[in-house]
Amino acid sequence: MAPSLRPLARPRPPGMLLGALLLLPVLGPVPGVWCFSELFFIKEPQDITVTRKDPVVLDCQAHGEVPIKVTWLKNGAKVSENKRIQVLSNGSLYISEVEGKRGEQSDEGFYQCLAMNKHGAILSQKAHLTLSTISAFEVQPISTEVQEGGVARFACKISSNPPAVITWELNRTTLPVTMDRVTALPTGVLQIYDVDQKDAGHYRCVAATVAHRRKSMEASLTVIPGKESKSFHTPTIIAGPQNITTSLHQTVVLECAATGNPKPIISWSRLDHKSIDVFNTRVLGNGNLMISDIRLQHAGVYVCRATTPGTRNFTVAMATLTVLAPPSFVEWPESLTRPRAGTARFVCQAEGIPSPKMSWLKNGRKIHSNGRIKMYNSKLVINQIIPEDDAIYQCMAENSQGSILSRARLTVVMSEDRPSAPYNVHAETMSSSAILLAWERPLYNSDKVIAYSVHYMKAEGLNNEEYQVVIGNDTTHYLIDDLEPASNYTFYIVAYMPMGASQMSDHVTQNTLEDVPLRPPEISLTSRSPTDILVSWLPIPAKYRRGQVVLYRLSFRLSTDNSIQVLELPGTTHEHLLEGLKPDSVYLVRITAATRVGLGESSVWTSHRTPKSTSVKAPKSPELHLEPLNCTTISVKWQQDAEDTATIQGYKLYYKEEGQQENGPIFLATSDLLYTLSGLDPRRKYHVRLLAYNNIEDGYQADQTVSTPGCVSVRDRMVPPPPPPHHLYAKANTSSAIFLHWRRPAFTAAQIINYTIRCNPVGLQNASLVLYLQTSETHMLVQGLEPNTKYEFAVRLHVDQLSSPWSPVVYHSTLPEAPAGPPVGVKVTLIEDDTALVSWKPPDGPETVVTRYTILYASRKAWIAGEWQVLHREGAITMALLENLVAGNIYIVKISASNEVGEGPFSNSVELAVLPKETPESNQRPKRLDSADVKVYSGYYHLDQKSMTGIAVGVGIALTCILICVLILIYRSKARKSTASKTAQNGTQQLSHTSASLASGNEVGKNLEGALENEESLMPMIMPNSFIDAKGGTDLIINSYGPIIKNNPKKKWLFFQDSKKIKAEQPQRRFTQAVCFYQPGTTVLISDEDSPSSAGHTASFPRPFGVATDTEHSANSEGSHETGDSGRFSHESNDEIHLSSVISTAPDPQ
Repeated sequence: MAPSLRPLARPRPPGMLLGALLLLPVLGPVPGVWCFSELFFIKEPQDITVTRKDPVVLDCQAHGEVPIKVTWLKNGAKVSENKRIQVLSNGSLYISEVEGKRGEQSDEGFYQCLAMNKHGAILSQKAHLTLSTISAFEVQPISTEVQEGGVARFACKISSNPPAVITWELNRTTLPVTMDRVTALPTGVLQIYDVDQKDAGHYRCVAATVAHRRKSMEASLTVIPGKESKSFHTPTIIAGPQNITTSLHQTVVLECAATGNPKPIISWSRLDHKSIDVFNTRVLGNGNLMISDIRLQHAGVYVCRATTPGTRNFTVAMATLTVLAPPSFVEWPESLTRPRAGTARFVCQAEGIPSPKMSWLKNGRKIHSNGRIKMYNSKLVINQIIPEDDAIYQCMAENSQGSILSRARLTVVMSEDRPSAPYNVHAETMSSSAILLAWERPLYNSDKVIAYSVHYMKAEGLNNEEYQVVIGNDTTHYLIDDLEPASNYTFYIVAYMPMGASQMSDHVTQNTLEDVPLRPPEISLTSRSPTDILVSWLPIPAKYRRGQVVLYRLSFRLSTDNSIQVLELPGTTHEHLLEGLKPDSVYLVRITAATRVGLGESSVWTSHRTPKSTSVKAPKSPELHLEPLNCTTISVKWQQDAEDTATIQGYKLYYKEEGQQENGPIFLATSDLLYTLSGLDPRRKYHVRLLAYNNIEDGYQADQTVSTPGCVSVRDRMVPPPPPPHHLYAKANTSSAIFLHWRRPAFTAAQIINYTIRCNPVGLQNASLVLYLQTSETHMLVQGLEPNTKYEFAVRLHVDQLSSPWSPVVYHSTLPEAPAGPPVGVKVTLIEDDTALVSWKPPDGPETVVTRYTILYASRKAWIAGEWQVLHREGAITMALLENLVAGNIYIVKISASNEVGEGPFSNSVELAVLPKETPESNQRPKRLDSADVKVYSGYYHLDQKSMTGIAVGVGIALTCILICVLILIYRSKARKSTASKTAQNGTQQLSHTSASLASGNEVGKNLEGALENEESLMPMIMPNSFIDAKGGTDLIINSYGPIIKNNPKKKWLFFQDSKKIKAEQPQRRFTQAVCFYQPGTTVLISDEDSPSSAGHTASFPRPFGVATDTEHSANSEGSHETGDSGRFSHESNDEIHLSSVISTAPDPQ
């Protein structure tokens, strides 16, 4: 596409120069300066792939003021024409036969055309010429066995240019993929669903391009006959989606194949809950997602979910789709018109994925920073413009997806009345940091000079910063006093007047004097034997040396001794061996460097322990080397002595900031020879020590110090660090990965180089587990984490040599792993005729997290038909009721545990037999349990030996208590016998008419009178409320003949059938009773003949305890010998208590 013919910017009035000192008038049009046709490309070369020996044409057509000369560059070097390579008349490059030889003879590479006319030159975008190639197969099909009805999958992968088309063959015959069961993905994957016997055979893939064709190895598919009835299986994803990086407008396929019974349903979603583009996506086969015409909005994390139909049982798999985009301009540079000695600023911003690298061209050649010309990321600044700066400038943005260029013209305007340049410039050194500069006024128009500008920069090195100082016109000398010692500087002067600036004066060079070193050397300490220390150090960097080092002063002492030994070593020495030292002792060492001016600052004392004299088998100290990679990172490298024969199991690394607590140890493998310390602070000194160890002892250690550089690169300019990234967001992806996303700072215009992510478990103590990751994106998937662990994350950004502070910490936990095992200890107990209680314990493993249990149960008939009853319980509940069971069936029960990640395996099946209901006849005869029955009940009720022992002990204690109570009552009755006899004689006549039917009235009278006399001792003080046992025992109420039990005919135990039969066979007896009934409010003593059932008799002995209501006779209660499953007795507040009764077997009188 031809670019729009946008005219160059008109000349503008120059702005203020040098602050408010100089205001230039508006320049009028200068004839001939802007009267040129803009130079631009109509056609540019494009990427192309050809076959060897084929001809090719790379287009290049430029438009502008003629004549236009076109030349070609290959990989930045000029292309030489010959018989095979020619430049056509329209500027295109023609290659008659493309060569594919290796080395310089190959025509492959990046091509650009350079168009030039008298106003300047422009460079085209890069075009990549590649040859059609195909590699060997990276992945080939693998033989597999699949059960009939399952899923078979084959895969192959090959690299080629252009991408190969992959087809499949079965038994060397092209496999038709029109069937619904067979899916061939463009990525080289073959999926076969519902496999049957006819699918068995030998499979291979065929990869073909326009020039090549390759066949893979064959793989056999064996089909195993399936069972007639298939058991339930939770869904399992056998091939999930993989992380994919693609370019715009491409097509990608996210694979997802799953198995299960019943066949699972596969669905797709995005992790950020955005909707999936329905216009550019479709499903291939049984759940594979294909996205065509990829765009930036398609990037994200995609989730494949396989769900059992009609349930909530599912499993998921995730993958990240990253979309790369070529550079595109956000802001274009504009053409400028500037006067001589002015300043021009071009701005150019581009975006792309990954972030494009920006560079600047002048007339087609790359610009390098120097004193006047500076590049600040997206800006090009030209100071002190000279006529040679008049040119065409191009901004080039480039990343892995391509390159683009934008152009702008700088026009330099010359003034005829400008002053001549200052002359006779000379410089004189005053000190180690000051130089006095002096000059003469211009030879003509010197009276119109209003200001001078002094320019200076370092004369040595590259990319040095140029500094400018503006002074008034009343002086011709200036003292520059902020220079570095022992350095050469270049100076020049420019004079300014209202009509413009002069030319630059001649350049002069002068050096500053030496000074004492600004910092000491960084030393390294190692031991070769128990009695020596090798002290070595690196030369001081030139910026800190401040002259030539003539000597080093080395000081050392024992840590327990205050006397210091001093050695002076030549300035050319970089190591010294201290001998004759004590074994297993801590020595302190420091060093000082000196120039001709004097000694500098001494280093801090560095400690080192000499090895033990017995450490003959300890590993020797490694050769340690530290190198700062940037202002926050140090590279630690080491090499073990090849002559060391000691066994090494690994390395221990320790480090600390000067004056801080030591971090470590960091355990490293024997094969490790490099480690990076990240997350450090700029401009800090760090002490690092490293040692090898084995199973016997630690080896000799190596100690070394190193300083991190400052992040600010511009001297004397305190540039504030950029703000940290914000809106840091964490989301658990799996049990071992967390997805992070953040935003770049809102007010940062600088070009961001990359980000550093810090990740570590909360409460971490071992510094070796802190993870530092680098990325140029604003998102990242942090992998390799521990399941169900809480992590903290922070992000910082890096621009140029500046680093932001860490962002606020964000905490997030990884998902737990799906339960690896089933619940254990599954027990099923029949608690009613149609209800069972199932209980279990969580799966084994301390890290297992369970949020839900699934209980499957069915009768054997339903199980054969595949019909299960399903119950769900929360993870904190470990029991459930199985209700509405049908008598006469055997039920099968199994349980699985699950959490948000997935479901674990089911437990082994447990069977429960629900016995038929018993008939009344079977209840009337005693039932005997043989050994088989005992085994059955033991399986159902779990009455193990410990339980039976507990029951026997409880029954024995209860019988003992009852026997003691009976003995106490008999003893009290005998003690009051004489008193009771007297009372009985006085009342014989009163009771004679009521005892005619009795065999012995005197005996009854004595018993009754004794009962009346001892009424208070036999009857407890019962309050209106119910009986409460403060000891927390049973609520059973006991009279003199045993417990009064509420009738509960619903639940019957087979253990008491014999007693029922004995009760039924007892002869009919007539009971003559003197009873005491308890009711709330009153107590009444009545005889049998005076009971409410006897007509016309109401004799009673009232007591102020309550009013008599309904009665319940314990002897006639059918449930008096029965208990519920709970083993507890309960009575309402109006239940009667039968305190005593006297039984007579005399026949009824007629």
